[in-house]
Amino acid sequence: MTSFDTSPQLNVWRALLALAVVFVMLATTGWTALRNQRGTTALQASVTAWEHGRIDGRRLPDPHAAPARLARFFASLTQRQRLSLAHRYPLAVGNMNGAPVELRYRANRLALSTARSVERQRTHDSRLSPAGQQEAGRRMHRYESLLSPGRHILAFDPEGSGRIAEVFGNLSRADRVSVVVPGADTELLTFQRTHRKYAAPVGMAEALYRAERAASPATRTAVIAWADYTAPSGLGMDAATATRAADGAVRLNALLRGLPGEAPVSLFCHSYGSVVCGVAADALPGRVTDIAVAGSPGMRAQKVSQLRTSAQVWAMRDADDWIQDVPYMEVGWLGHGADPVSAAFGARVLSARGAKGHSGYFVPGTESLRNFAEIGVGAYRSLDCAREDGTCRAGLSAAATA
Repeated sequence: MTSFDTSPQLNVWRALLALAVVFVMLATTGWTALRNQRGTTALQASVTAWEHGRIDGRRLPDPHAAPARLARFFASLTQRQRLSLAHRYPLAVGNMNGAPVELRYRANRLALSTARSVERQRTHDSRLSPAGQQEAGRRMHRYESLLSPGRHILAFDPEGSGRIAEVFGNLSRADRVSVVVPGADTELLTFQRTHRKYAAPVGMAEALYRAERAASPATRTAVIAWADYTAPSGLGMDAATATRAADGAVRLNALLRGLPGEAPVSLFCHSYGSVVCGVAADALPGRVTDIAVAGSPGMRAQKVSQLRTSAQVWAMRDADDWIQDVPYMEVGWLGHGADPVSAAFGARVLSARGAKGHSGYFVPGTESLRNFAEIGVGAYRSLDCAREDGTCRAGLSAAATA
């Protein structure tokens, strides 16, 4: 069991360490990271075209309208009209919360096919350096993989490092939905990995989906590998602040409000992903029943009540996760608040037995993954707490522990 020492001496040491880290960051990166101003992106161009478009003489609705309104619009169309919109505006439709799920899958296949062609041409572009051509080749192969039969891409944006989300299971007919929210260094090229498979969003979601099916074969589950936000790169200033998390929280809530059906939703938030979930917590739709964090640097709160959510909040950390050495503090915009596995925070602390290091929580055979799966199917009575007294299950209603 990891020691959760909160002595004054240790807190002073952590504060000093945090200041040292800040000075190093400022010395090497400066106060701000200046970014090149880009022109209109492919997604923005598709959305702009939609805004000026019509279907059989009828104006198209605001693409940023509430998901429920967009869902009503698509429901009013014929199948031919829906397919026409997907072909004319693939990136807009593929990323539109409220559009039918199957239509988004189709639109994103079209967008991925176009992106693959662009990158194939770039691999032979003499204006690019050899490294640039190699990067184009890597992206082309990633798009080819995402276009494999049976893959269901719910969101896709090729701009910059890229954003993407993939569904495992039947999202439209699911009894329970799980969303995996990954942390830093998540982008198109790290969305899935062969080496350290379960440290990447696709591996995490696949493992959770299989574990949920094993935990409750009769429950129709769907799992979303959600990398549809711009995550921090490395452990620089972006990772030490909530700037990226604030944008991610808006995008996460938009996704959740656009999901089909009324099935309960559980969030599984790893590392910096738990900062995203913490910032998003007070605006989550009521169908979100659980927020489970693993390897968390904090949730931008000092205690669960400050999250202002009706969802159950669960936390876990394995004994050799380096994240425990990060100072749990929040000074202005720096830091992410209290340790979610500390008694003072008030989360329900789960066992992570079997997990190794910071990225081992979704590895098959671990108690961390089994606990996640039990949450995902609503089988709270079967959860293993971090402490043997079972306190993590205390106070749950009879319905919740069924």
